[in-house]
Amino acid sequence: MAFRRLSEDLGEAHWYLRMLRDSSGAAERMTQVLSNSRLATSLFERIPEAAAWFENSDDLIPMTAAELAVEFDAVISRHELVETAATSIRNIRRRETLRIAMGAVLGDLSISQVSQGLSDLTAHYLGAMLAVATDMNGSDIYSGDVADVLDFGIVAMGRFGGEELGFGSDADVMCVYKTRPGATSEEAQKVAERIISELRRLTADQVHEFELDMDLRPEGKNGPVARSIESYAAYYERWSDTWEAQALLRARPIAGSAELQTEFLELINKYRYPVKMAESAIIEIRRIKARVETERLPLGADPKRHLKLGRGSLSDVEWLVQLMQMQHGSEHPSIRTPKTLEALDAMVAENLIAEHDARVLSEAWTLASRLRSASVLWANKRLDVLPTDRKQLNGMARILEYPRGSATALEDDYLAFTRRARSVYERLFYGVSEENRYE
Repeated sequence: MAFRRLSEDLGEAHWYLRMLRDSSGAAERMTQVLSNSRLATSLFERIPEAAAWFENSDDLIPMTAAELAVEFDAVISRHELVETAATSIRNIRRRETLRIAMGAVLGDLSISQVSQGLSDLTAHYLGAMLAVATDMNGSDIYSGDVADVLDFGIVAMGRFGGEELGFGSDADVMCVYKTRPGATSEEAQKVAERIISELRRLTADQVHEFELDMDLRPEGKNGPVARSIESYAAYYERWSDTWEAQALLRARPIAGSAELQTEFLELINKYRYPVKMAESAIIEIRRIKARVETERLPLGADPKRHLKLGRGSLSDVEWLVQLMQMQHGSEHPSIRTPKTLEALDAMVAENLIAEHDARVLSEAWTLASRLRSASVLWANKRLDVLPTDRKQLNGMARILEYPRGSATALEDDYLAFTRRARSVYERLFYGVSEENRYE
């Protein structure tokens, strides 16, 4: 059905007919994607010309950050009005998501290429929409020049900050600004709030969902959506909780002046990499993690099958890595990275964790990440629980390059990988201390 619709959309296009006639490999690759990915199929309905990429694997390599910057800048320069520019920017995001989805389903891209590609795309999508919202004709954020009021920045958080996005991931961010000389703090705060409201409106996409999540900001949903750099400094000095310092481990500025980004990083480093982590803070992190397992796990969910919050899943690996970063980051700059696997590798090199333990954690984290993306590729919706339905499991297994009929094999692999990771996590997370090293 999907193949027929695509052929109808392309009609008598010469290149399409030639590709089907002369390239059996392209036809097979097209069949593989259309039969295994509802996400790709839905995007093909909007971008049928992307079928030309099936002929050459190089066309499925994600655009680099530099290439994305050039294209988004070119789009902005061609348009004079906010709405037309935003429409073109949304179209680029859909097209590039389809490119990465095709490469993922066909096995042409590694998990790191997928994550980097999606993270770069999201960062430049937000940056482009920020430019449209603040600099373009038709914007009603401020009657004058926004740049005269404030220097506005966006900080990627969570998996976005770690450049670990998968298909269906939210974009976790915080917003920071610096008031310009001559402007009042009240004026700058109002403009910042209007920018965020406009960003939410412009980035929303009915065709391919995009969600801007700001819950990791100070005070969570109860806090202001944007703060000045001075407000962040005052808050972290007086009120910051341990979980907020932990969240800052994955903070990565993606928009704003270089000066603002540097100032923000210098501000947060002393909180996320303390010279000495108090024992009370370690106990607090352990207590919060235990609460997360009991309170945030959906009612009735099997803790062995939850990909994000389950035993040995993403959260176990990430919380252990982050605890060790807070303990040892001040002394070992090499482990100061928002990327989970990169941090694990650095910890092995610094003799902070045994190579075998790091490998077990990495394998479980990688498989859980791939499964979350596979669920979106297969069903066009995110499933945070490993399904029990055999058809769903088989579909996800095919995307992960298992042989046909491998639902049970995939299930067994996940349960085995996470069981081993949980064992490592329990031993290290609850026994980790300043003396915990592997010489």
